[in-house]
Amino acid sequence: MARRRRGLPVNGVLLLDKPKGLSSNHALQQARRLFQAQKAGHTGTLDPMATGLLPVCFGEATKFSAHLLEADKVYRTRVELGAITDTGDAEGERVERFAVPRLEEADIEAALAGFRGDIDQVPPMVSALKHQGRKLYELAREGKTVARAARRVTVYDARLLAFEGEAFEMEVRCSKGTYIRTLAEDIGRTLGCGGYISALRRLATGPFEASDMLSLEALEKLSNQSERETALLPVDALVAHLPELKVNAEADRRLNHGQSAGVGTDGLATGEIARLYHDEAFLGLGTVTGPQEVAPKRLLSTAVD
Repeated sequence: MARRRRGLPVNGVLLLDKPKGLSSNHALQQARRLFQAQKAGHTGTLDPMATGLLPVCFGEATKFSAHLLEADKVYRTRVELGAITDTGDAEGERVERFAVPRLEEADIEAALAGFRGDIDQVPPMVSALKHQGRKLYELAREGKTVARAARRVTVYDARLLAFEGEAFEMEVRCSKGTYIRTLAEDIGRTLGCGGYISALRRLATGPFEASDMLSLEALEKLSNQSERETALLPVDALVAHLPELKVNAEADRRLNHGQSAGVGTDGLATGEIARLYHDEAFLGLGTVTGPQEVAPKRLLSTAVD
């Protein structure tokens, strides 16, 4: 007999404002307990020292969380000049110190300009990337360092917000896989004095923005489960960037039996992924397999509004 899953069948997306000092997983578990949800997962980690937007997926939404892992991000960060730490942030030990030259705002602007566009980054040791099956941050805690290959990332914009002589704040819009602590170190190196981040806040992930976030404290103040679930975005918010297709009852039946179905696919090429709806209910995702034909790719277990 299958074991019954504990909790409520909550489905949707929470835009959580992760507080400083909590790991992404601990923040996720606190949110899950508040919603009494059977199943939950997040879409890309934030370091414990970082705050800001952490989309949390409940129930059926977890099936589509990978689409957000590929999304662009926006961060605001503060960079301290004059030192390098072993973690790239203020929580690490200072391993090198430098005199900070007399810098002008124009010097910072010029340095930032050199990091806009496609750049190569060497991932930090304090990261969740793996080496021979182990996460790099685990090796770093043991005092080990391993060679890491540079990766190509894109910094769409790096905008100076404030400059204070030995520190500055910037807003960065970047592709997935960009490490802000590494960017800060590289900018500090360009300025000739090293650098590390002392604050980091994520402002956007894909289509989701900080203005729509809720903190754990705000969720705790909601009086009941119904109010909390009203705060969730629908499951299909994760795939709103994909084209939409309407299907009839027969196509719905065939798709849910794992079969291809006849659907109007005008304007879509073979291989494209689309959102599927029947009577306004989101069914999941389908792959266009030919003219007027779609095959199931990732469907909900049950229709979720």
